[in-house]
Amino acid sequence: MTASSAPSAPRPDQPLPAAAEDAPGAHTPGARVPGAPAADESVFANAAQLMGRITAQLGSQLSHVGLDGRRHDDRPPALVLVGHGSRHPQTLATVKALRERMRELRPELTVRLGHIEIDAPLLPDTLARLAREGVGEAVLVPLLLSRGFHVKHDLPAAARATSLRTRIAEPLGEHPLLIEALYERLIEAGWPGEGRMTAHLRRSGAVVLAAAGSRDPESAAGTRRIAGLLSERLGVPVVAAYACAAAPAVPAAVRALAARGRHRVAIASCFTAPGRFAASAAKAAPWIASAPLGTHPAVARLLLHRYDEALRTPTSTTAHLRLVPA
Repeated sequence: MTASSAPSAPRPDQPLPAAAEDAPGAHTPGARVPGAPAADESVFANAAQLMGRITAQLGSQLSHVGLDGRRHDDRPPALVLVGHGSRHPQTLATVKALRERMRELRPELTVRLGHIEIDAPLLPDTLARLAREGVGEAVLVPLLLSRGFHVKHDLPAAARATSLRTRIAEPLGEHPLLIEALYERLIEAGWPGEGRMTAHLRRSGAVVLAAAGSRDPESAAGTRRIAGLLSERLGVPVVAAYACAAAPAVPAAVRALAARGRHRVAIASCFTAPGRFAASAAKAAPWIASAPLGTHPAVARLLLHRYDEALRTPTSTTAHLRLVPA
């Protein structure tokens, strides 16, 4: 190649061809392209942004962790619906449906189910799962009629065994919402509604309030008070009777009313779900028998009321409160 045909060297102000810009060694080591940030500045800026995000996320997480290392959050305490448990095939489905109704009424609330025996999940398993999920506090709401052995012994034992801070709500008990549910179940079964009560039925009618029964005298007294409130609502005598463990039994109560001239006797099923006791009580009815309380809207509202009531109770006077020190 002759000197005249050799390519001329580029002038200092002439940009390199694209191929030359991409070629290794085209730039002087450490040289800075005009308008581009320095390498160190870019690295430091990216690192600062990353550390800022990490710090913000860590601060958010730590705001929910107490000095004991457990995670706390701003959600309200979980509601644990405590059922007894049954081998009857419809019981579990009914209790689950009731839980779903409660969730519909309070979508912001964590509502879980735990059983005292037989059905899964058992109450200790439900509490353990809540603890693993980072829930700090729970209210145990018994799906039980009155303050018997389960409310006084089984629930406090479960509360003592968990790391959660727990409160135990009152059972359904003698509340207007329970009376509303019992009354409407009787109407569904054929009891005459408002304005349809005849003089003959007032003279010859009566109701047996059928409950599970308990050897605890406080439980029996509570059931009798419920019977008294239902009697005021219906305008006829209402007698408490039991499927087991207490007297009188349902058939005996029916016979005692008949001996008093009350031959038009209905059975009010004071059971929370279908089961063996509810079925046997219904068979003793000489006239009509209502369905169990089940998923009646008033029952769902009453359970939520018991939850709210437990939260309003001052901790210094709540006998069933167990607090884990922070």
